Amino acid sequence: MYRSDVVDATGAGPGSVVLIQEQARAGSQRREDKSVPSASLAPRRATRPGAPRLLGSAFYSTASEIAIRMISPKPVADIEGLVRERIRAAIAYRERFVQNTNAYRVIFSEGDFLPGLIVDRYNDILSVQVLTQAMDAAPIRRAFLSGLNEALNPAAVFERVDPRVRKLEQLQDKESGLIGSATGVSPVESAKSPLTTTEFQINGVRFVYDAQAGQKTGAFLDQRENYAAAAQYARGEALDVFCYQGGFALHLARTCDKVTGVDSSRSALEAAEQNAGLNGREIEWIEANAFDLLRDYSDAGRKFDTIVLDPPAFAKSRQSRETALRGYKELNLRALKMLRPGGILVSCSCSYHVSGADLLEVLASAAQDSHRIVRNLENRGQAKDHPSMLGIPETAYLKCIISVVS
Repeated sequence: MYRSDVVDATGAGPGSVVLIQEQARAGSQRREDKSVPSASLAPRRATRPGAPRLLGSAFYSTASEIAIRMISPKPVADIEGLVRERIRAAIAYRERFVQNTNAYRVIFSEGDFLPGLIVDRYNDILSVQVLTQAMDAAPIRRAFLSGLNEALNPAAVFERVDPRVRKLEQLQDKESGLIGSATGVSPVESAKSPLTTTEFQINGVRFVYDAQAGQKTGAFLDQRENYAAAAQYARGEALDVFCYQGGFALHLARTCDKVTGVDSSRSALEAAEQNAGLNGREIEWIEANAFDLLRDYSDAGRKFDTIVLDPPAFAKSRQSRETALRGYKELNLRALKMLRPGGILVSCSCSYHVSGADLLEVLASAAQDSHRIVRNLENRGQAKDHPSMLGIPETAYLKCIISVVS
């Protein structure tokens, strides 16, 4: 719930647990949300006619525009116990639905009823991101760390800090670093610790993980199932655009004669080359601006049998949506012009503000302008360890369209 929905937050401190009541303003039929401090929690009495209706418990932020993040439909007397229970439930979900990998998202914020907490597992290392005042509070940090350690017994737990998020939440500045390990090593001692590096596998493809490098929590685990799906259709000469550390490229190398990966980040390409060596693959890596390279390749008449487009989120807000759509249109138009008849296009978007319907419309428009016939083979989303929740559309953000082009 947004701050504009809150009628009264008297006594609610940073990161506190609050009760949410539905309240009608005097002289109006419109209902609003009213937050009440958790200190007022008490057994509910019979509701009087016209009394505010209890909606549940939530975390409250004094800084974010998203002031209320629901955690339960009823009062919560033991928030630390609830956090540990949710940790166990999230791990049980992964044990049931995640296969053929030792790298996956363990906790997906609202998708696992733990808003503000992201945890990824890379073999024996856990990578943690804390995104809200409530999750940064000492009692809750102790609760989720102890729950993760009890259930998964990791060799190390590394916290990846997003300075922008901490500033928005008005949290104290801090550096990324080791916050737990089987050996009890301190963050100071871990500056160059082997505890921050490991090797993991996705669909049988091997990757190196360095907790102190890369974007967000390290790798893009939400594409894991899409990597495998793309490889089923890929053939011939392949181009992986915005390849990052080689996730798609290394999977395509199993079925393609030649693979080229393109990214603007030298460090990402160095990691990709290391990953290629682990798997005994020869892949060409090109450091370049993807838009410029595709324009040059298209103008020069370069052709490929498979092209993957996996750009970063172009639309960070609703206001940037139209600009993002133009960017997606240009990428897909160039790719369609470069595909040989019968070629495979894998087009992705991780922008929540660009819907699946938007991406399909972009692809249809690019197909019309390029005079190509596009038949969709699969419309896909994020991997199962990134569960999307009905009623919380923000949890469904990744789109992946696999098409065959005539």
